[in-house]
Amino acid sequence: MNIEVLKEDIDRWLSDYFNNKGNFNKTIYESMRYSLEVGGKRIRPILMILTYSLYKDNYEEILPCACALEMIHTYSLIHDDLPCMDNDSLRRGKPTNHIVFGEAMALLAGDGLLNEAFNIILNEALVKGETWLKAGSIIGKSSGVEGMIGGQVVDILSTNKAATEEELYYIHNKKTGELIKGAILSGAVLGKAEERELNILKEYGEKLGLAFQIKDDILDIVGNTATLGKSVNKDSDQNKTTFIKIYGLDKCKEMMNSITEECIALLNNINADTTNLKNLTLFLLKRDY
Repeated sequence: MNIEVLKEDIDRWLSDYFNNKGNFNKTIYESMRYSLEVGGKRIRPILMILTYSLYKDNYEEILPCACALEMIHTYSLIHDDLPCMDNDSLRRGKPTNHIVFGEAMALLAGDGLLNEAFNIILNEALVKGETWLKAGSIIGKSSGVEGMIGGQVVDILSTNKAATEEELYYIHNKKTGELIKGAILSGAVLGKAEERELNILKEYGEKLGLAFQIKDDILDIVGNTATLGKSVNKDSDQNKTTFIKIYGLDKCKEMMNSITEECIALLNNINADTTNLKNLTLFLLKRDY
């Protein structure tokens, strides 16, 4: 399965969804669309599709759910960049949403993307049944106060203070890891995976999310703004506790390699061709953005 083709399919679906939307409220759609279309790796929807494709060969059926997940991820980025949060002016190589549309519209654009995402999932569930409700529940929990938002809360509370190792793992398991794990599990549920493999994929998702965050911490130190499309050294500038701060750069690189190997080993226990998931896992290890 060609990852670039999947990305094009996701981009096309999102673009088509927002065509001819809005009247007096047209600006909110422009703001929502702006942040969706400035780029991004589309890792979470691709993870959902690749996991679903272990069990089914008609991934077009779940494009609405995959794209809804990307809307949720994008809403979180819009809000993260706001002055009251990380106060960033650059995202995916472009000015952040509030720089272009103002803080109030950016706030509403994030709210709009979150609500629209669940409208999409619920409307599909009305037609396609309980499996879609289960997938939506996984995504809701992953992005909620015991998931991504919970991690963001502790991240904010830990700014300008030394977080413990336990708090660090909590922050990133929730803030980053939960939505990655949610993408994998919702894809597996939509594909009707058996319980044994759901448990394996749950562990895979947890480890992949951790590896993803450690890599982000590494890139914040060794990356550059032009390649990353966002500001570097933000964590150190805001005096946040990171994996680099606790373990050092060399140890973090070792951890990345070790966790990635564990991810591959877990995929070897799935009774299907996991080549595409393995390739994506290795890409996330080697990426420079």
